[in-house]
Amino acid sequence: MDCDCSIIGSINIISGKWKPVIIWMLLSGPRRFGELHKGIQGIALKVLSRHLKELEADGIINRKVYAEVPPRVEYTLTEKGMSLNDVMQLLVEWDKKYKVTK
Repeated sequence: MDCDCSIIGSINIISGKWKPVIIWMLLSGPRRFGELHKGIQGIALKVLSRHLKELEADGIINRKVYAEVPPRVEYTLTEKGMSLNDVMQLLVEWDKKYKVTK
């Protein structure tokens, strides 16, 4: 049986160990790069940077650069990114129900 399901595209956008965590953190509001890095224990700077670029390219997050010295950059969810809220909440409920978190 071939999988002709549209879930593949969705999973490709939010897949990985860190992308859902980044999205989860941004659901509560704008974050700077350093805040995201400090809030996600174990993520390498290079990996965080790559995932942010990928999420931006997929239209999930916005990157806003402020004309300040030193430069300030904030990341927020787009409308498309905010639409993942229900999915993320369901994942949290599923985790709690089945005690997935270690």
